[in-house]
Amino acid sequence: MCGIVGYTGQGQAVPFLLAGLNRLEYRGYDSAGVAVMDGGQLSFVKTAGRIAELEEVLAGRGLSGRVGVGHTRWATHGRPNQQNAHPHLGCHGDVAVAHNGIIENHAALRRELEARGHRFRSETDSEVVVHLLEEYSDRDLRQALQAVTARLRGTYALAVVRTQDPNAVGAARQDSPLLIGLGEGENMLASDIPALISHTRRVVVVEDGEVVVLSAEAAHIYNQEGEVERTPLEVGWNLEEAERGGLPHFMIKEIREQPRALRQTMAGRLSEDLSQLQLEIDPGPLPRKLWFVACGTSYHASLVARRLAEDVLAIPAEAELASEFRYRHLALGGEDTVVAVSQSGETLDTLSAMRQAKAMGARVIGVTNVIGSSISREAELNVPTLAGPEIAVASSKAYTTQILALTFLVLAYAKASGRLTAAQEQAWAKELWALPEKAELVLQKEQEIEAVAARLSQAQDVFYVGRGTDYAVAMEGQLKLKEISYLHAEALAAGELKHGTLALIEAGVPVVALLTQGDLIDKTLSNLAEIKARGGWVYAITSHDLLDRQELDHVFVLPAGRDELAPVLAALPLQLLAYYVALLRQTDIDKPRNLAKSVTVE
Repeated sequence: MCGIVGYTGQGQAVPFLLAGLNRLEYRGYDSAGVAVMDGGQLSFVKTAGRIAELEEVLAGRGLSGRVGVGHTRWATHGRPNQQNAHPHLGCHGDVAVAHNGIIENHAALRRELEARGHRFRSETDSEVVVHLLEEYSDRDLRQALQAVTARLRGTYALAVVRTQDPNAVGAARQDSPLLIGLGEGENMLASDIPALISHTRRVVVVEDGEVVVLSAEAAHIYNQEGEVERTPLEVGWNLEEAERGGLPHFMIKEIREQPRALRQTMAGRLSEDLSQLQLEIDPGPLPRKLWFVACGTSYHASLVARRLAEDVLAIPAEAELASEFRYRHLALGGEDTVVAVSQSGETLDTLSAMRQAKAMGARVIGVTNVIGSSISREAELNVPTLAGPEIAVASSKAYTTQILALTFLVLAYAKASGRLTAAQEQAWAKELWALPEKAELVLQKEQEIEAVAARLSQAQDVFYVGRGTDYAVAMEGQLKLKEISYLHAEALAAGELKHGTLALIEAGVPVVALLTQGDLIDKTLSNLAEIKARGGWVYAITSHDLLDRQELDHVFVLPAGRDELAPVLAALPLQLLAYYVALLRQTDIDKPRNLAKSVTVE
């Protein structure tokens, strides 16, 4: 959540800061601001609302300077207003700080600082940082940051400018993402790669417990032992991939990018003759139990993977919400494997759950979309999805590529443990190879989905049902609808309808039914008959021939194939349905209210 940018170099800081903040909008925010070294003094502008409002104010100010920091805030402590927006300035206006994360001991620090005469201007936890920095004004920037971070408890990415170091930007990190961008005659900071790639593709990941001092000429990273040398990563994305490409929303762009994203996830993992899986993944020995930990959409991908692992590997498997996993008293050990699934690789609940499992001796595997993220670096094995940048808050291609990457992981276990015959391996390879083309066929039916969206957009409640893996996909479908259209939606196992929820079905209530698992279709059709008997309206998504269609109002037919891979294809009409409902309801599709792309607080 929130976004940080920083700049020091030969160019003007404000254009970079604004462009970077705009590319971090997907992280979610309710206010924005910049602080710039202008003629040896700190000048700042902060506004509540969108970045466009900040740009409007800056246009009338003519703010110039070659060093500065910027921030988009997602409110945690204090209301979303100008007073609470970042960057925060100290009592004398000579230090400015932007902060992502939560300072857990802020109340005690605030009382201590106020007792020494510091005047606070905001309701935020973050403001304690700038006042602490004032107390270390006699130290150089590195020493001051290390002294301050030693006092903090919680999570943070900090970006700092102060008048006594007019050409430098300072930074620090603990459990909140922070990257350095290395340019020519300029160096930069950001919370995520899209803010940097207009200037550089060479990035360095700042790790927990480190502080940074940037000048136009150099980037210095320090831990408690001294300076750290780290090889930069070369980012494969380009600017066009992080822009909308002329489409009205990032979400529709990313939905349509899924065939290409699936091909990227498969690249190099299938032999040319499609006779073998070339996984290049060594998952280790087959575990006693396989745990998938994740949040939100990644959790739904994990539910699909759990069913696959049970069916293919014949071992116990669980998918657990990371925020709940952390507080269970589990007897994990070296015979267990925990797979942490996160698009950003920085989801704090998932990262914390993975660290807990690792401390208990379990093997940990990461499935992420961001190489160099915390989860990808701390896991013993990382299985990248390679989906490319995903900007819209509501995930689409990250979800389907996570399912695919997790499928490769399960198949790697199966192959290594002798659970795949040569014929089975070839069958899997051919089905996987065909998946992107089938996805293209689904996406060609966009207009068919628009018609259904018109009906759903008028509803008060929408129910999603399915059995087995279809239930897992139904959970993702209902999440997509409610997070971007703000309609109430609920997913449930189809067999549970008669245990309570059927009381809510009345004439005209829309129900989205998933029917892709061949052995469960007849059971689900029986449940749909109960819905139709009470006047419900049923929209079905299937990859099978349905002989008994009289109980269904509309059927969307997916290309046939292995039931195990149907969740990837079934997700596409659900994503499009949510998108077109939201479009009709005129909501903020890419940046839905109250939500953020990367959740780096608990």
